[in-house]
Amino acid sequence: MSPASPLRVRFAPSPTGYLHVGGARTALFNWLYARRHGGTFILRIEDTDAERSSEAMVAVILDGLRWLGLDWDEGPHFQSRNLPQHKAAAERLLAEGKAYACFCTPEEIQAQRQEATNAHRAFKYDRRCVGLTAAERQGLRAAGGSACARFLVPAGETVFDDAVHGETRFANAEIEDFVLLRSDGSPTYHLSVVSDDIEMRITQVIRGDDHLSNTPKQVLLYRALGCEPPRFAHLPLILGDDKKRLSKRHGAVSVTDYREQGYLPQAMFNFLALLGWSPGGDDEILPAAELVRRFTLEAIGKRGAIFDHDKLDWMNGQYLSQLPAAEILPTVRAALAARGIQDARLAEEEWPSRLVDLLKTRARRLPEIAEAAVPFVTEEFPYDPDAVQKHLQGEDLPARLAAVAAAFRELPDFRPETTEAALRHAAEKLGVAAGKLIHPCRVAVTGRGVSPGIFEVLELMGKAATLRRIERLERHLAERVAS
Repeated sequence: MSPASPLRVRFAPSPTGYLHVGGARTALFNWLYARRHGGTFILRIEDTDAERSSEAMVAVILDGLRWLGLDWDEGPHFQSRNLPQHKAAAERLLAEGKAYACFCTPEEIQAQRQEATNAHRAFKYDRRCVGLTAAERQGLRAAGGSACARFLVPAGETVFDDAVHGETRFANAEIEDFVLLRSDGSPTYHLSVVSDDIEMRITQVIRGDDHLSNTPKQVLLYRALGCEPPRFAHLPLILGDDKKRLSKRHGAVSVTDYREQGYLPQAMFNFLALLGWSPGGDDEILPAAELVRRFTLEAIGKRGAIFDHDKLDWMNGQYLSQLPAAEILPTVRAALAARGIQDARLAEEEWPSRLVDLLKTRARRLPEIAEAAVPFVTEEFPYDPDAVQKHLQGEDLPARLAAVAAAFRELPDFRPETTEAALRHAAEKLGVAAGKLIHPCRVAVTGRGVSPGIFEVLELMGKAATLRRIERLERHLAERVAS
């Protein structure tokens, strides 16, 4: 492609599975590059594998891209609709002597492969059909033989400039004459991709490192078809924390899995953008517009990028804490309703928003907010065993809880300032540190050992509900002693 050509990039997933985070990152980098340079982002569905492709998977891929906020300028184009174009390209190469008919049967190819294995060498087709005359080919067809079309790899080496890896060289002697058309007339991946990229005027191909070995074959095809190849950029693979390629053994790998687990699209967008690419500086929370402004292919690293779930959780928490309560509330209400929890206050306007604003600052994912909201809307919640073990010990515990309850009952005004003063005064009267009252009180009203500021929690909980929860814990402790 000419350097002066308008920038055109594509994301070309195969609809044989979900949108893997690796594919999502590839789509994101193409999108960022197109938006950075005012180019065109094209979506192409490579659905030529009819047996494994499905409309359902296409829908899932499109849904995942839309959730991430990746809009495309053209498409989705479906590769299967371009079969005549692919076949025409192969016929042209055959006519020009840049490809040849191969009549070797699958059994013969397997025998060659086994021979190479026995000799401890890599298999490479031996070109036994390249010298067949027209009469010999005609005779084989008359005898019922079928042929595939193989590309005739020229001598020399294939060199291309990779935006990530720099100048990259492959000795052509190591590249076998690869199949363009199968014996049933269907095109292979290499032919389809190159044919479509030429037709769509793709100027840059940004894809994963796992495609690097495919690139010399495709560069040869571009040139054989009289076209300058696009510029390539091969992205480092995404790895698990064990430095192996990310897979299901590392946890969720599809974008929709992360959505269902309560991650925000803004956070996933930001997180994926930083997998293998550096924006420069120490900033990590970057909105889409800033990521577009800073994005360059040259800042993509060569090493595999570690998918750090802890960092994703942290980043999601940062975005969650900035999200308006109104955008979180529907999810919280739905999650509580699914647990059979009904509370009139959830239908109010102000109180639920205050609740979400209080809880979201400590949450990492959306379900954590709903879980933390449970003690506020029902008294049927469990006590965390670790919190019980750490904070509900000592013979004087009932006396400490009773002192807290007594101090709170006397308060006409249940605000953070008044509850804190009352609790600290009660601790002083008992001759204990304030924490000896704060921590049991926290377990009583939330069931947990950690929460947002306890006095803000008490204000939102309300005086009556707070006292009921302290009394509930006192009953629980009495029953524990009795049993």
